[in-house]
Amino acid sequence: MGINGNHCSFVLLAEFHIFEGAQLKYQFPQPLGVDEGVLAMSMLPDGAETQLDDWTIFFLNQTPFNTISPVLALETPEVKAVPLPGEQDDSTKNKPDLLCVLNLVRTKHDKTLDRGAKVLALAICTRHPFIQIFKPFLLMALDDYFSDPSQDCLARLFDAVNAMDLSGAPLLTRHEKIVMRSSERKDIFSEKFVHLAHRDTQQNWNGSNPGLAPKSTTQHRSTNSGSSYSSFEEGLLSRHRERAQDEGRTREREPPHRRDRVESDSSTLVTSTYPPSTHQESREDASFSLGGSAVWVGDESGLDLAPKPGSDGSSVVSLVGSNTMVSSSRKRRSTDASSLSSQAHSKDHMPRAPGHTMPSYYDPHLRSGLVKDTHFYHTTVAYKDHQLPIKMPLSTFPEEVGDYSLITLIKEFSSHQLVSGPQHPHLHTNGPQTHPIIILFNALVTGKRIIFLGHKRPAGEVSSFVLSACALGSGCGVVLRGFIERAFPYANLNNRDEWESVPAYIAGVTNPIFEASRAWDLLLVIGAGTVTVAKDIHQTYPVTPTPSLGAPLITRSGTLKAESSIGSEEDGRTSTQGGRPADYSKAENNADKLFIEDLRSAIDDHFGESLVRMRFTEYVMRFVRLASRYEEEVTGSTKIGFPSSSFTEVPGRPPQLGSGIAFNDEATCFKELTANAQRIEAWRKTNSYQYCVADFAKFQANAAIRGFDVMHQIFRLRHARTMSDAEALLIMRTLADNVKTYEQVVELLAYLIPHGGGLLHLGFGLFHQKEAVREATVDLLNQLRAYPVGVLFLQSLNHFQRYAYVRQAHAREKRILSEQQQQQQQQQQQSAQPFPSRAHSNSIVGGGSNGAF
Repeated sequence: MGINGNHCSFVLLAEFHIFEGAQLKYQFPQPLGVDEGVLAMSMLPDGAETQLDDWTIFFLNQTPFNTISPVLALETPEVKAVPLPGEQDDSTKNKPDLLCVLNLVRTKHDKTLDRGAKVLALAICTRHPFIQIFKPFLLMALDDYFSDPSQDCLARLFDAVNAMDLSGAPLLTRHEKIVMRSSERKDIFSEKFVHLAHRDTQQNWNGSNPGLAPKSTTQHRSTNSGSSYSSFEEGLLSRHRERAQDEGRTREREPPHRRDRVESDSSTLVTSTYPPSTHQESREDASFSLGGSAVWVGDESGLDLAPKPGSDGSSVVSLVGSNTMVSSSRKRRSTDASSLSSQAHSKDHMPRAPGHTMPSYYDPHLRSGLVKDTHFYHTTVAYKDHQLPIKMPLSTFPEEVGDYSLITLIKEFSSHQLVSGPQHPHLHTNGPQTHPIIILFNALVTGKRIIFLGHKRPAGEVSSFVLSACALGSGCGVVLRGFIERAFPYANLNNRDEWESVPAYIAGVTNPIFEASRAWDLLLVIGAGTVTVAKDIHQTYPVTPTPSLGAPLITRSGTLKAESSIGSEEDGRTSTQGGRPADYSKAENNADKLFIEDLRSAIDDHFGESLVRMRFTEYVMRFVRLASRYEEEVTGSTKIGFPSSSFTEVPGRPPQLGSGIAFNDEATCFKELTANAQRIEAWRKTNSYQYCVADFAKFQANAAIRGFDVMHQIFRLRHARTMSDAEALLIMRTLADNVKTYEQVVELLAYLIPHGGGLLHLGFGLFHQKEAVREATVDLLNQLRAYPVGVLFLQSLNHFQRYAYVRQAHAREKRILSEQQQQQQQQQQQSAQPFPSRAHSNSIVGGGSNGAF
């Protein structure tokens, strides 16, 4: 993103006139070529005069009705060269870019006016989905316009927004965004902000102390932004500091000769943060001794694992210092869990073990001071005489527009468990017990017309529900797409022809007349929390019989056998009689029920929005993998996933890893496929499915880890009831052999999100009965350890796994060094042996050969 990135394409101002109604007064820098009346009504929602302030959102370049013509600011070379956050498929490159319009409506009461108030609306058009960062601009610009009503206010707003410098913001890949949003650490990917450290530090020193060099960083104490110290560790550290202070006061009162002896005896306490590398205690005792002391295995300083050739210079060996703590009673050290972010000395004054290198850019004091939270890019923008702080989120996908809330959406439509209207197999995947949120998701993915009605509610609140629904259907932008392009966060009667012409629209309205219009398939009433299915939904979407899942599964691959389906299987079978499932009310989709119960428990326990979003991402991802399995069983192949297979071990052939969605038993698989057959068939007819096909092909072409299904292996490690030693070994060895580069490490970590256990299930390989599995696990963790993001994940392991990893890695490193020393000794012995004499050597070489000639 360049300095002049054209973040704002247009600025609009609308005003409500008492005689002429809503009018679009200004369009800057030029007219959009769209019906001005429709734009004005979109900017001035119904009942705007009853709200002092209101925010609305709508889109342009969505339909032929609101496509901008001509386009001015969207075709500059600078903008076309800048990618939006998230991936764009090649099939959409010829489409006009979707413009998000953030609109602020304000009512200023004035008794001198005819209506007693003046209603104005100011909007900016941008292609960034994180439109919430522009709210401070609109607030100040609208105040500016009220005091000086002229087009100059729009020009100042346009210039200020486009002057926003985002050139320093790191552009994250898809997997980096997933890792970032799944982590609550505020220093995740902090290495990507290193280039800002020297720049801001230099600016601060040049501005405050020109001509002076910065002071030594050893005068400051860095704090841990990730809050990785436990209360137990803090207690030990506080007691250690108090003990050191007491000893210092005691030394002051003692004679000099005794004071010198005490200082020499307690030198290890003075240098407890960074012990000298020449300490007489062996590295094995220093890093791995128990001795009754606490073992904080986060600083693996006992390992001298040098970075691999071609690896990133910012390896964990470089970033992890020797932060240890010495017990005054036992003279033993134990590694510290917060070593990564608790460095207290600069690189120039930090003693370190041989082989440990510190990158030239590393400065521990800039970690917490410069980057407050790496989930955002912090910058400031000058508007008139004010510096506006901006926090741009770095992990936003195109399907996530604005600052939405899934928790609010779930709470609003979970009060009424029963849904009004008839049951339809596209929507009711669990019969009459289907949760309203699951019905909403099914309506989104199967392409139904959805309306959110908020009578006498602010238009901004209604818009937020529509955007939340789009995020819900797309898996928070990570899995699916195609929902934003058919979303109308605020819709009214004036643009009714526009949004009703879009199939499967998702609209937010405030006028109750739309409830009686019946131009919807699913109606959700905000405030009441009710969900209603249209009465004529069976006529609009007739149910077609799904292909029989019994015979193909047996004849094609034999993966699902009829004899393995126990008596409860018939409860999930959907037979069709007269276009409607006869026994549909008995259908059970336990996966959906368990998901909703788990989600509501998390919300009741006050878990945050990020956890709920990640759970929906997993849910949508699992739906796609289930649809891939269904597609494969029905058509013989799949375009949206890996082919389904299980681990095979045939004598005389190398074993093969499994792939595709995995189940613990075949009966469960058959039940889920049958219960989801209707909604999968309906989804396969939508644009969202076509986008998914294109995205999967792109993923296979660009994936860093290739040749096997990573998600299947992770599922097996997490949930498999039984696993053979051969499969465990093949999984761990395959991961260790194929996860080496930075891109491969990040892609693997994207599947190991912290709330799902992180590296916990991989860490179990450290305790496997077979040494080969333990060796492969150590290899994999060592390769993760070569990158800062891998270090953060390793620090999240429990103490048992961390200690087992450090112990085994050190033992192997010691064994390798011992073998190298033995080889060197053998080479030296061979080189030290005297050479035989010339005559003797000739007799040896040519002995017995004279007779041959």
